[in-house]
Parts: sequence; C-alpha cells; structure tokens
Amino acid sequence: MEELTIKDVARICGVGVSTVSRAINNHPDINPETKQKVMDTIREHGYIPNNSARNLKRIDAKSIAVLVKGMTNPVFSSMIKVIEAEIKRKKYAMVLNHVNQNEDEVDVALEVVKEKRVRGIIFLGGYFNHDEEKLEKLQVPFILSTVGAAPENVDNMQCSFLTVDDEKESYKMISHLIDRGHKRIAILCVEMDEKSVGYRRLLGYRKALRDHGIAVDERLIREMSGKQEAYTYENGYEVMRELLQEDQDFTAIFVISDIMAMGACRAIIDAGKRVPEDIAVAGFDGIAAGDYFIPRITTIRQPVEEIALTTIKLMFEILEGERKHMQQVFEGELMVKESTVKLSLP
Repeated sequence: MEELTIKDVARICGVGVSTVSRAINNHPDINPETKQKVMDTIREHGYIPNNSARNLKRIDAKSIAVLVKGMTNPVFSSMIKVIEAEIKRKKYAMVLNHVNQNEDEVDVALEVVKEKRVRGIIFLGGYFNHDEEKLEKLQVPFILSTVGAAPENVDNMQCSFLTVDDEKESYKMISHLIDRGHKRIAILCVEMDEKSVGYRRLLGYRKALRDHGIAVDERLIREMSGKQEAYTYENGYEVMRELLQEDQDFTAIFVISDIMAMGACRAIIDAGKRVPEDIAVAGFDGIAAGDYFIPRITTIRQPVEEIALTTIKLMFEILEGERKHMQQVFEGELMVKESTVKLSLP
C-alpha cells in the first residue's frame, strides 16, 4: 500500500503543494475554507506530514524504533538497555517512544515511521490486536515482544512474536500457593474486559483454581485502581488496603506484577498484619528490586534479557535478509522466596 504524499493531498484538494504546507503548519496566509478542506482530506486519508523531508540526511538514517507501553515498569527498563546496546553495536540509532495506556500503538508507529524513517519497529508491552490492512501501512519489519497473547491473525502478519505464556506462568504460581496449603487466594489484576498481559494472568489464576477443585470467589478478584497509574507501588497499596478493609477471608494474594506486590505488602504491614505469616504475597516479573525488599518476593521470573537480545538480533537478521519472521514462547521460572510460606494445617 503506497503512502499518501503531500502532492496527493494537493491533487485531491485541487490546490498547490504550498497551500497544503501552509494549512499543515497553521500559516495565517490561507483561506479558512481551503484550510478546512485540506485538513479534512488529511484526516480522511490518514496522511501524516513528513517533516523528515526537510532534512534529506534523516531519510537515510539507520534507526530502530522501540515503542513501549508501561515505561515505568522496570522489566522494560532492563530490556531497553539490552536492545540499545545491540543497536549501538550495529551503529544504528534507537528511537524510543512511550505509548500511553489508551493510545493506539500502531497509530504512534505510523507517525514514527513517517517522521523518523526508521528501518524497523519493536513493540514492548500492551496487547496487540489490529487489523491487517492497518498494519500493512507500516511498511517496515516489526516485532511484538512481551505483548501478551499472540494476535489472532499473527500467522498472516509479516511480523515476529516473542513472549512468555502469561496464562501458563500464572497457573504455575497459583499451583505453588495451593501446594503450600492455601485455598483462599485473592488476585490483584486488570479490568475484566482488558485482553492484555494482565488479563492472561487472570485466566491462569482461574484455571489453576478450577483444576485443583477450588471454587473461584469473585470477591477475591480485584482490579487495579483507576485512581492510580497502572502497575505501580501506589496501585498495589491502594487495592490491598481496600481489600483488607472489607475483612474478606483469604490467606494469600497473587499480584500480577512485582512492583504492585511490594505495594500490597506495605499495605498489609500498615494494617498490622505480617507477610507471609498472616497473608502470603506472590508477584510476577522477577525484577531485581524484589530480592532487596523485606520480605523477598516470590515471583515468576521472566527471562527479559534473553527475550530482549533475541528480539533485537532477530530484527537485524530480518533487515539483513538472513532470516524470516518467527514466533517464540519463552519459559518463565518460579522463584520461591520469603513472601510465601507453607500453612500449618490442623
């Protein structure tokens, strides 16, 4: 699919290229009706102004874009370091963009491709489910890394997909808690209708309980607070505090990120209870901070450095014509630490 150019916009509107340029740059020397016609055409056809054309050297720039949903997550921080080091080693530049939770990552990517003339795109985080027609507009190789479940149309898409199986790994964690004697297990997750990494972890929680003959108590399934930024200490603290105030009966909680798990621990302690003696806490991700927290957080460690290195090496192999796109699922590792304990059964 050909990209729309400024000349195409001018032809559709029946005006000159300079007129389109004045409209885009909000120049006062243009008829308001003509400006409105140009801007309506731009919106209708999805034209993105190519500021890179002002600098021809930038058109040939060797760069890779990394688009991140969840920039504050330490998991992505460590991945970005690995990716950036390899990009520099290849004498490329890295274009790093933060994608807000409610933003469409493909729209952001389309703008980055047009503005920066990147050679390839790496998507980190979020949930990737977009129609093929829209994705074809990218016209550069892209890799979905740690984005949750594979898109339904991944086999037809010209892209690679690398991640852990979040549902399987969460199942592993809940099974661990059950083996430790816990039957009343709460979970701090995401909104129920969100098809993301967090949602896949909720599915693993439900399946593990059912497979072990334990009824799912919907009162113990808690969504992140909309008042706080997602996947933060504050969010974990706030949701745990509210759950404790309700005086629900539970002996363990699975929190879908280590950062929020640490916030939840703080709320438990502030409520005069102990971790893990009164309430066991389990997280997910395996970030380094969990080993320096008191108590050390039991978690599922994602092999993020390995995923990151595989991702960026694959990108260069694709760009150099040495390899085609692929899908790969990595194995997580259950790390049993101090925040979970075996119950003393009667």
